[in-house]
Amino acid sequence: MSIPMSLRAQQIKPFLAMELMERAKVLEAEGREIIYLCLGEPDFPTPAAILSATGQALAEGATSYTHSLGLLELRQEICRHYQEYYGVDIVPEQVMVSSGTSPLMLLLFSALLNEGDELILSDPGYACYPGFVKFAGGTPVSLRTEATAGFQPRAEQVRELISVKTRGLLINSPSNPAGSVLTGAEMQALAELSVPIISDEIYHGLTYEGEEHCILEFTRNAFVLGGFSKAYAMTGWRLGYLISPPECMRTLQTLHQNFLICANHFVQKAGIAALRQCREDVEEMRAVYDKRRNELVSRLQALGFGVHFKPRGAFYVLADARHINSDSHRLALDILEKTGVAVTPGIDFGEGAEGFLRFSYTRPFAEIVTALERIEAYLKLRQ
Repeated sequence: MSIPMSLRAQQIKPFLAMELMERAKVLEAEGREIIYLCLGEPDFPTPAAILSATGQALAEGATSYTHSLGLLELRQEICRHYQEYYGVDIVPEQVMVSSGTSPLMLLLFSALLNEGDELILSDPGYACYPGFVKFAGGTPVSLRTEATAGFQPRAEQVRELISVKTRGLLINSPSNPAGSVLTGAEMQALAELSVPIISDEIYHGLTYEGEEHCILEFTRNAFVLGGFSKAYAMTGWRLGYLISPPECMRTLQTLHQNFLICANHFVQKAGIAALRQCREDVEEMRAVYDKRRNELVSRLQALGFGVHFKPRGAFYVLADARHINSDSHRLALDILEKTGVAVTPGIDFGEGAEGFLRFSYTRPFAEIVTALERIEAYLKLRQ
């Protein structure tokens, strides 16, 4: 007997970054030496202070349910962080902590969107955004952005797409896949639009040039997604948070109570330690990423890839490979099979990045150099 899957589930496309990684794992199991430049997974260990705080929390029995919004102490620490870094005043009642930002996006979009409501997304953008919107019953509206602008939306472009069905604009700075960063003036212009802003700020702490701005500096008609995975090397810990306008939080909290209950207790204790004790660890990791960034951009350009703007944040370079093959998925698979280097096809991030490849610099410097040497040899064989 065939068991049918829902139409809602079937409309979600595969996450090609994961598909490439899974194929790479098969090759690795067969004895191939693989260099993974396909995922945004920090290669640094989680800082020692976080590990120590977690051990202490477990020893003290921090294994129970917590408040559905999260530990008050952690939410207070998040509020202090936003005041110190951005001069933004928020209160703990505006903060909801959960098991990463992905479930928070599902809850937020479910709360904001009725069937057929629209959310404006940049193309290219994080591969999973459209799926979250569709699964919540909404309609993603793609805004085709320009490579020379770092694939970031401009207020005048967004304004043309706003309709009676528009429920918000989703921005991401520093961005995945481009590593671009919105300036304060650009954020201000977006904040002045007549729609709420959902700002994915998960890569905050990893900006190498210019200032890092939070959307809450410019408007309170906004939702902020933040977390610990990237800057604190805590991807597997699954700890994120959502900052919401006060009037929306009760609805979001009710959804969280029903569907997720609360974030892991002792992992929340780890988040407190991260914010209080790990600033130097983040700075050290950021300095290493910066060195890798400069080397990767330089070598890609030397190999003939188009780097139309230099990334200023996160840990990605989105490189134009259309002169090699305009089918980025086929090209990424060919590079993997023939060189053992896993990179992400641009099409994963939208039609606007077709023909591009995303390179992640979350591997040691020597591995990045070796990967590019392999790709150089691959390109020579194609000539």
